[in-house]
Amino acid sequence: MTATRAEGVAQPAGRSSSRDGTEAAVKSADRVLTVLDLLSARGPSTFSAIVAALGLPNSSAHNLLQTMVRRDYLEFDPDTRTYGLGLRLWQVAQAYGGNRDLVTVARPLMEQVVAVTGETVQLARLDGIENVYLAIVESPHPMKLVSAVGSRLYAHATGLGKALLSDLPDAEVRRRLDGVTLPAFTPSTITDIDRLLVVLAEVRARGYATDDEEYVVGCRCVAMPIRGVSGFVVAAMSVSIPTPRHTPAIAERAQQALADAVATLEGRLGNAAGA
Repeated sequence: MTATRAEGVAQPAGRSSSRDGTEAAVKSADRVLTVLDLLSARGPSTFSAIVAALGLPNSSAHNLLQTMVRRDYLEFDPDTRTYGLGLRLWQVAQAYGGNRDLVTVARPLMEQVVAVTGETVQLARLDGIENVYLAIVESPHPMKLVSAVGSRLYAHATGLGKALLSDLPDAEVRRRLDGVTLPAFTPSTITDIDRLLVVLAEVRARGYATDDEEYVVGCRCVAMPIRGVSGFVVAAMSVSIPTPRHTPAIAERAQQALADAVATLEGRLGNAAGA
C-alpha cells in the first residue's frame, strides 16, 4: 500500500507591463518557485520537460536554470541531462524550524503507539485542502501503509485530513472547496461537499476521524486532531491498519493508544509554550 503525493504544477506568471521592472522581478521570482515546486513533485527532469510543464520561453528558462545551478539550488547531471534539487535548497530548508519542535516532541509518542498497535503512525498538518506529512513511524509488519514525509494527500479522502478539516467552520470548508472537484480514489471516497460536512460534524462530536478504505482499498485508519496551547488544531495523528488485520479489538486498541498519545502530546506542547 503506497500513499502517493497529490501533485500540482504552478502556472507560469503572466507577462509584465510594468515600466519600472517591479512586476518583471516578481515574475522571475515566481518562475524560480515554480521550478522548485515542479522538481520537488516530479524529481529530476530534463530541460525540455521543465519548459513544457511550466510554459517558459527557452531562452528565459536556460538562463534561469543556469543561475539556480550556479547558486547550488539546482544540480545538473550531465549523464542524464536532468536538473534536480540542489544542496543549497536542503541547507535553507534546515533553517526552517516551524515543524521541528512538534515533530521532536511527537516522535517518541508515535513510536509508543507503534509498539502498542504494531501499525504505522503518521503526523500531518493541513495546508489548504491537503494534509502535509510531517513524521511517519512505520509498522514492523511486511504489509503496511507506505508514505513519505513531505508528501501531500487530499484531506477529504483521509482520516488525518478529516481530523484536520474538522477544526474549520463549515463556511471555511466550503470556501476552500469552492470550485474544486473532489477526486474519488476508491468507491468509498466522499466526493460530495454536503456529505463531507456531515462527516466532519460527526468527527467534532466524537473527537476522532476514520478512513474506511477511502484513499486506498485495503487500508483503514483512525485519526485525532492535536490542539496547541491556543486551543486550535495544529496537527493530527493517525494509526493506519491494513484491512486484513483490522478487527474491532485492534481498532479499539489503536484508538485508545492514539488518544493517550495525543493527550500527552497536547500536554507537552502546552508546557513548552508556557515555559
